Amino acid sequence: MTLDTATGSSQTLRPLPRTSDNQLLAGAGEGTRVELRGIVKDYGSTRVLHGVDLDIAPGEFVSLLGPSGCGKTTALRVISGLERATSGAVAFGDVDVSRTPTNKRDIGMVFQAYSLFPHLRVIENVAFGLRRRRVDAATARRRAGEALDLVGLGHVADRFPHQLSGGQQQRVALARALVTEPRVLLLDEPLSALDAKVRVQLRDEIRRIQLRLGTTTVFVTHDQEEALAVSDRIAVMDSGRIEQIGTPEDLYLRPESPRVAAFVGLSSTVPGVADGESVSVWGTSLPVQGAGASGPVEVLVRPENVRLAALGEGVAAIVEESTFLGSLRRTLVRTEDGILVRVQHAADERLEYGERVRIAIAPVPVAVRASL
Repeated sequence: MTLDTATGSSQTLRPLPRTSDNQLLAGAGEGTRVELRGIVKDYGSTRVLHGVDLDIAPGEFVSLLGPSGCGKTTALRVISGLERATSGAVAFGDVDVSRTPTNKRDIGMVFQAYSLFPHLRVIENVAFGLRRRRVDAATARRRAGEALDLVGLGHVADRFPHQLSGGQQQRVALARALVTEPRVLLLDEPLSALDAKVRVQLRDEIRRIQLRLGTTTVFVTHDQEEALAVSDRIAVMDSGRIEQIGTPEDLYLRPESPRVAAFVGLSSTVPGVADGESVSVWGTSLPVQGAGASGPVEVLVRPENVRLAALGEGVAAIVEESTFLGSLRRTLVRTEDGILVRVQHAADERLEYGERVRIAIAPVPVAVRASL
């Protein structure tokens, strides 16, 4: 049972949602269930969270994804206790922690800023939380060394933070968050200050460690690629609400709203005419995802569902640019009616600026929204 801090009434926990069929997750540690129930957060007259409900299974990795200002960091701060909800309840397991101070919630946190103590050596930074918990010096040093080994930095234990790269400093911050063996790990855009290659390496490292430890993890990011790569489930947020929560596959392949379709993955917007459960685009009838629509609409089309067509197929277009992405190429074309469309195709199909091509769309379900 949990207690609603607004009403004081008891609420029965709802059944946990199904996660992806992840055998590693199923075999991981026990983890801790995290529940947000009806979380509202006001700053003066401004409401930034509008009744957020979220169930996170023990050992699950859930990302809060959305643009700046959507409320994702505020939701994380409510989970951590750094912010108190105006109304609603936060529970860890079957314990209501809504009024529990941050330092009593048994959480680990990693922020965008590394926040390492510059005058302490790496191993002293990692052991800091243990020393605050009155763990004896020898045990704290041993456990800090194990945490550094976990993130691959045992060899830098006696260096100072300024002697490390940005990626190494963030690994130290991760080790410091994990060394106390927290019930819940909270990550607030921890990779955004790193360069692209290090960001990919560290996100994969975080996921590997999380799976190994089975720690329930909440990851805040505005980077959809990061969220899709590491999450068991993703909660897409907009204007203080969760638009949709589901596995990466669900959100990408079966978005429940045009907002989710536009934000998760890359899409081109092309005109179409809807008739209930289908929409006509370039003479091709496509099934519509979600509620039926009628009349002129904007259709969100993924690059991988647009192909280069033979003469007499599809519509004519002119190449605006073509980008080589290693195993594939993504080309931007402009149709005769001025619509920009991204086409994904084989890397060896090199197209030049100004070249005339024809494109066609695959008959797959698409998201639509009313034309402006």
